[in-house]
Amino acid sequence: MAEASINKTNNDIAVRTVGVIKEYQMGGTILRALKGIDIEIKRGEYISIMGPSGSGKSTLFNMIGALDRPSAGTVYIDDVNLLELSPSEIAWLRCWKIGYIFQTFNLIPVMTALENVTLPMIFAGVSASERRKKGMELLAKVGLEQRADHKPSELSGGQQQRVAIARSLANGPSIILADEPTGNLDLRTGRDIINILREMNKEENVTVISATHDLKMLDVSDRVIYIRDGLVEQIKARSELKLEIGTIEGEQ
Repeated sequence: MAEASINKTNNDIAVRTVGVIKEYQMGGTILRALKGIDIEIKRGEYISIMGPSGSGKSTLFNMIGALDRPSAGTVYIDDVNLLELSPSEIAWLRCWKIGYIFQTFNLIPVMTALENVTLPMIFAGVSASERRKKGMELLAKVGLEQRADHKPSELSGGQQQRVAIARSLANGPSIILADEPTGNLDLRTGRDIINILREMNKEENVTVISATHDLKMLDVSDRVIYIRDGLVEQIKARSELKLEIGTIEGEQ
């Protein structure tokens, strides 16, 4: 059974990659986006993956999220080798273990905020009454219970990202993957989103892994993994970082 096999775990490591390589065929040329990535992320950590455009951080994000398969090497989620899972087990993992947040929000335009949040629950087989109850609770958690019946076009960018965060939590995942979650937001709204993610991380003990360019993310991260040219350049704890992020006008 998919759930039984995926839930087996013997340590406190949520994500582990061993020698992960990813290659793409570009005409007659092979592009190696990842050149052998070895990382370990503990359960309940808040991790930021940083690097310049083309460094491989988004590719690594896709490997961890089971959105793509490595050309070589292994990705483990809760000590389970993703390469050993069947398609149905991968689908179960994406549904229950991992929540996804994207820079472009990826909300369905014709659905309300509540319908967008509860969509993953439909795939999980949750009843309509339970979907609505939990969906409203999640919208309340991100401060949008009054916007439940509004469609994405009726929401600001920050509100849409809040809906996306609520949706990512729909099935109680143990890992949240956030790909540039503040990339399309202004400074103040971006900080609000970061604070919400940190609260979820602390309150629910959810492992948060964010691929980002946003220096504000570093201020709430437990560790920062720097990727350059498809390799881990360095890993730093928050205490090792010297940040001068500044304040928003009007803040104390």
